[in-house]
Amino acid sequence: MSTLTDAGELLRALAAPVRIAIVLQLRFGERCVHELVEALGVTQPLISQHLRVLKSARVVHGERRGREVVYRLADDHLAHIVVDAVAHVSETEDR
Repeated sequence: MSTLTDAGELLRALAAPVRIAIVLQLRFGERCVHELVEALGVTQPLISQHLRVLKSARVVHGERRGREVVYRLADDHLAHIVVDAVAHVSETEDR
């Protein structure tokens, strides 16, 4: 049952539009906070808050490089989950 609980926690961590957008950005490679702010058009504190949630759920890893922290996805499965969910919603909206 702990596997299902962990999967539920993972899906909860992904269950916010900004976090979905962050994962979609990170599937193309590493990004620092200011790149995510620019790409998504939201504030730095909001991006940082969502990254904390994603980091605690082990969706992303952060690595300090000088004065910046660069974030990347923990693994490619996470991007597939989000891409598939977005594709599913798009397909059902088209019907």
